Amino acid sequence: MDRRFTFIEHLEELRKRLICAIAFVVIASIFTYAFTDKILIFFSRPVGRLVFIAPAEAFTTSIKIAIFGGLYISSPFILYEIWRFISSGLEDVERKYVLLFGIFSFVLFLLGSLLGYFIIVPIGLKFLMAFGTEYLKPMISVGKYVSFVMSLSFAFGVVFQLPMAILFLTKIGVVTPRFLSSNRKYAIVIIFIAAAIFTPPDIITQCLMAIPLWVLYEVSIFLSRIASK
Repeated sequence: MDRRFTFIEHLEELRKRLICAIAFVVIASIFTYAFTDKILIFFSRPVGRLVFIAPAEAFTTSIKIAIFGGLYISSPFILYEIWRFISSGLEDVERKYVLLFGIFSFVLFLLGSLLGYFIIVPIGLKFLMAFGTEYLKPMISVGKYVSFVMSLSFAFGVVFQLPMAILFLTKIGVVTPRFLSSNRKYAIVIIFIAAAIFTPPDIITQCLMAIPLWVLYEVSIFLSRIASK
């Protein structure tokens, strides 16, 4: 009976965290909608002029940008809510790390997103646009392009959470530096598979994500050794 009650408590805690996070995203998205034109101009810098090929595409793209901007604005709050939910199942001595992990998670998310937009997106576009010929001219749809930019930027923000996740798992005793080192070859395979899932179907952008993620894994091993001491 006690175990059942504890499970229900965790579900209630999850529901509260989800409601708070969704509410914040909705409010931030409404605020962002007023600046969608300026955000679209900023997004389109790497490629220049865009077109829309369906009557509602420009409108739906504006909604997409507003939601994406809302997610970014509220990302510190969302990450904090995630860590708060995780902390509900931890001991008191482990909960002191929640705020610290939340702050560094946001910093890594921001760094990953900026890397994705300012470095990976231009390189990926240059590679993909090179397949144009005299008889095959690129005409990029605004909806497809915004999805491309947002998915890459968001994916890099997510994968940059790897050091914090491994450090957290080390602190609570789930993984050890020796385990991470001995399973490096499997981790590399998983990294390239994850990069193939998160990026468009070309080898260049896949490697552009996999290589930084590999570096982050090595950094995570170093941080895990420090944390284990």
